[in-house]
Amino acid sequence: MINLYRKRKGNVVYLIILLLAFIMAGITAGILHLNSLPSIEQIEQYEPTLTSQITSNDNYVIRTFGAYKYKKVSIDKIPESLKKAIVAIEDKNFYKHPGFDIFALIRSSLENIKAGKIVQGASTITQQLARVLFLSQEKTFTRKFKELIIAHRLEKTISKDKILEMYLNNIYLGEGAYGVAAAADIYFDKKVESLSLEECALLAGLPQAPSLYSPFRNKELAKKRRTQVISRMLEEGFITQKKAEKANKSKIVLSEKPKRNTLKKAPYFVDFVMRELRDKAGISEQEVVQGGYKIYTTLNYEYQKAAEKSVKVNLKSWGLTKPEQQAAMISYDVVSGQVLAYIGGKDYSESQFDRVSQAVRQPGSSFKMFVYAAAMENGLTPFTVYPDVPIKIGDWEPQNYSRKYRRNLPLYKALALSSNVVAAQVIMDVGVSEVIKTARKMGISTPIENDPTIALGSNGVKPIELASAYGILANGGIKVEPYGIERIETSNGKVIYFANNSYQRILGIKTVAYMVEMLKQVVKFGTGVASNIGRPSAGKTGTTDGYRDAWFVGFTPDIVAAVWVGNDNNTPTGDLTGGSLPAVIWRDYMRMITANKPVMDFMYPEVIVDTSYEPGIPEEELEKILEEEEKEKLERAENEITRENNDIFTLKEFKENRNNKEDIEEEEQLNPAPVPVKRIRVKRSTRIPPVPRRNSPIGTSGF
Repeated sequence: MINLYRKRKGNVVYLIILLLAFIMAGITAGILHLNSLPSIEQIEQYEPTLTSQITSNDNYVIRTFGAYKYKKVSIDKIPESLKKAIVAIEDKNFYKHPGFDIFALIRSSLENIKAGKIVQGASTITQQLARVLFLSQEKTFTRKFKELIIAHRLEKTISKDKILEMYLNNIYLGEGAYGVAAAADIYFDKKVESLSLEECALLAGLPQAPSLYSPFRNKELAKKRRTQVISRMLEEGFITQKKAEKANKSKIVLSEKPKRNTLKKAPYFVDFVMRELRDKAGISEQEVVQGGYKIYTTLNYEYQKAAEKSVKVNLKSWGLTKPEQQAAMISYDVVSGQVLAYIGGKDYSESQFDRVSQAVRQPGSSFKMFVYAAAMENGLTPFTVYPDVPIKIGDWEPQNYSRKYRRNLPLYKALALSSNVVAAQVIMDVGVSEVIKTARKMGISTPIENDPTIALGSNGVKPIELASAYGILANGGIKVEPYGIERIETSNGKVIYFANNSYQRILGIKTVAYMVEMLKQVVKFGTGVASNIGRPSAGKTGTTDGYRDAWFVGFTPDIVAAVWVGNDNNTPTGDLTGGSLPAVIWRDYMRMITANKPVMDFMYPEVIVDTSYEPGIPEEELEKILEEEEKEKLERAENEITRENNDIFTLKEFKENRNNKEDIEEEEQLNPAPVPVKRIRVKRSTRIPPVPRRNSPIGTSGF
């Protein structure tokens, strides 16, 4: 027992000595680092330099972070409202702590431990300044330790007002602005000393996430952040209730000068990359700006220029020049998931809203791909025949585009011609839940109602999700996530992030072979003929009710691209269909990027189909034809019954009059009784059980 006690005591002593050794080593490292720091005089000469770069896969610099605007201003020229706003939102104990806030550190540590990840920070204004002036942005214990020591030294060396002045002159506030003077110029076209309370509050809300809260990008979000700052100022007693209410009610009035950030190449893609930096690499915008990173992306800038040209030229030729008349496109490599081109809107300077990954729009008939994929997975084939005639499902009466029908269609022709009535019957036979399940596993994350009208695209989707889903077909049934960042290097060349995409089989190879052949028919003979690029490709059009959304999503064996055209305010676009402008935009882009590539076909088992397509019959004519056929069927049935009755009667008489038994046996041997044949019951489309219909508008144009 005594030996066990001594052993435990020895272990504790050993751990204490080891801990003290680590602490001493840290202190020594800190002292050595402090001895290498520049003097205060040098600190005051600090100016931000061009630091991090974002480059394309073909070696174009598409964004450089640096001091596009940098102005120094003395503390006495900075409005009291701005100083108080910064202190209130960033570090309310700034004038009390010695460089770091021990209580805030403890509180944030407990929250982070509770969450199992970093969800709350505790950096003071002094710590942030120390990080900006002296340290890298890497998230390590060593850096944090150095940050605390440097912050404490700064507090011992210079005054609080001087620290605040240096912070306000060097903090990054978005749109290329370093310091409050530059930000006042860029955002409000004013000198910093002329800023109002509400303008000061808006600027004070930017350091946490400059791009996210930029009023140029999202005015509503910037206003909410401004309200948070004003509330903090009120809590700290910096302003009165009356001033707070007045500031909150004021409108955000911005400078009308061109913003420098609009000059960056592929701006929507850069925003996409910035979100990936935050969500995948865990690097904030502030860290990117001041970290000296080299960010290598997947973008092919030559492809990007081809996409921009196709969108711009075709929108103009169709007369879609109003700000609300928009288009979006995403293109990526189907095998790797590398994003090759990315257009979130036609003009970033007019609107920074990213319609590729943020807009949710009705897909129209482009959603039918999920219906048919689910059907193939559940045993149907491209040759399964369905009636292409007017039907009624409960209160829902889907109709074909232009109300033309073709009586009976194999599924591959039904998809190529975008038959709405066939798609409605298929989803009822396969099951709405099965289609939803297929859409979910193929990458659609937006809400989907358990309603058969989804077959015609009644539920909204994001373009990036739709492109990803179609890419599964091009990639042999394997799902990859589109991504934008290939790798990230520090200023000294150390790789701190590398893309690691996941691969997951979603569909069987038979389903993929069937679906690719069916979608090839869409391009060759169906609604997507305008997208034909003279080499193997496949795709699907989509148009919603009232012509509010028009789509074309297509792919070659190596590249997939999705195109959406519509109005931001969700008003009708006239008579725009997916088979018109979106298909043309897709065609022109794909022609440019594949011009010098060898022709490749899809490497799937061959599916031989009949390529003859008969013209559709108008609904009125079809009804007459069906009525005539029904009459003929009834007449034939009556005649058959009469003939059979006569034949039976004659045979009976004949046998009764026969006396020769041997003759009878010989006759039965020559004419044996028929072998029973299994009957296949065909369910009439007009007898589908009724289901409730949703009241909201749905996309049913089917073109």
